[in-house]
Amino acid sequence: MAPRVLVSDSLSPSALQIFAAHGLEADFRPDLGRDRAHLLDAIGDYDALAIRSATRVDADLLARAGRLRVVGRAGVGVDNVDVGAATAHGVVVMNTPYGNSVTTAEHTIALMMALARQIPAADASTRAGKWEKSRFMGVELAGKTLGVIGCGNVGANVATRALGLAMRVIAFDPFLTPERAEELGVEPVALEALLARADIVTLHTPLTARTRHILNAESIARMKRGARIVNCARGGLVDEAALAAALDAGHVAGAALDVFEIEPAGDNPLFARENVVCTPHLGASTVEAQEKVALQIAQRIADFLTRGEIVDAVNFPSVNAEEAPRLAPYIALAERLGAFVGQTARGSFEHVSIIYEGAAAARNVKALTAAALAGLLRPILSETNMVSAPVIAKERGVVVDEVTRSASGDYESLITLTAWTKEGERSLAGTVFHDDEPRIVAIDGVRLETAFAPRMIFVSNEDRPGFMGLFAGLLGEAGVNIATCALGRDRPGGSARALVGVDEPAPERAMARIAALPGVRFAAALEF
Repeated sequence: MAPRVLVSDSLSPSALQIFAAHGLEADFRPDLGRDRAHLLDAIGDYDALAIRSATRVDADLLARAGRLRVVGRAGVGVDNVDVGAATAHGVVVMNTPYGNSVTTAEHTIALMMALARQIPAADASTRAGKWEKSRFMGVELAGKTLGVIGCGNVGANVATRALGLAMRVIAFDPFLTPERAEELGVEPVALEALLARADIVTLHTPLTARTRHILNAESIARMKRGARIVNCARGGLVDEAALAAALDAGHVAGAALDVFEIEPAGDNPLFARENVVCTPHLGASTVEAQEKVALQIAQRIADFLTRGEIVDAVNFPSVNAEEAPRLAPYIALAERLGAFVGQTARGSFEHVSIIYEGAAAARNVKALTAAALAGLLRPILSETNMVSAPVIAKERGVVVDEVTRSASGDYESLITLTAWTKEGERSLAGTVFHDDEPRIVAIDGVRLETAFAPRMIFVSNEDRPGFMGLFAGLLGEAGVNIATCALGRDRPGGSARALVGVDEPAPERAMARIAALPGVRFAAALEF
């Protein structure tokens, strides 16, 4: 029996032709994306599901999808897919991360121009029979400074187009290296400098815990008076209440928004302001972009079902089916090593070295490096996956070195990840024992051994008597239970490392008190 594909959202007919050319049976039922009951009844008969944004793929649907092997999202966002549940059910989730880059960048430029020349308000006035030529005095973009927050694929496309409009472009991105900035023709700056200098601020970063309300009352107050804000990335990056207050005070001259904190945005206080331009999340809405992502996801699904190839998966690396069982524990180790370094390193990454020794060197190190980079980048770029991580690192000019060695000294296998920033370096070494459980064996060259835990606290400190008593006491006062504890030092009285697994998240106040303990150089709460 030929594999069956259910297309539950509107998708280009060209996608159906690709399925047919590969001998797949495809059912085009775009009504099911909004017909939950019938979708749940039907999903058990299909090997693949091709969707856009209307179909919600959650644990309930996956529990009924006994045959389902892959979900393909025509677009970059997978907010409507429970990736964790899909992984637990052994379902690969693929997307098309770069299909919408050009069209989103063009929409950003369009909104910027509409904002600068007050086009929507002028259009409404003219259609009302008025001729208010003197009322709609605009500003030129040429010579203005554009501040790009997030200079990845879309941000870079916006930057190059803005340079073509004779604008000056400055950019803030933790992963943007001087080399990549020079290649793009932009000036890399700190966020504070960008806010102080930019005439227009445009956002192109994913929504994470770190970036939520990156433009809030405090940061907006640091912007130059009369600046403008454009957001075509994610709702939630801008504190809408703070923006409204800044618009009313005249501190911000105007804003153009394609995304909102609550969508659909049926009622929003910003809508009533004439100096705000709004569109209903149209960044990816062009004929060309929708055709492109439809063709891309159809080809990815077809290749997976017919040849077992995995491309642009958000929950699995690009490896074939024969490799997967042997790679799984090493992938888990590499990703967690990266996640540790990504959560503890300071500053933008410039250089990453990954050394594979012993049994680890005999594996598919490209997949392992992709997993390590995904872990490294995900704390800031939450949508990073094992396929996109190497591309993202390359776009930002991060140098990545892979080294393989046949021997690993004391361990049958060993992976050592070291990352350098302008602030210094962080190194972590780990291994996989016979139980296939990833373990840490050294931090910054200091030997200690422990398994990863979902929640951990890492402390770098001077080796002083009584430190652990103070450290544990603060956690106890905060009601945080210590589950595991690993300690190491380079020499008596020298540099020490402590890594504890905890049952509960450590409150921010407790972490601040730990960081303030005598001799503590660094303290961080980690999640894996």
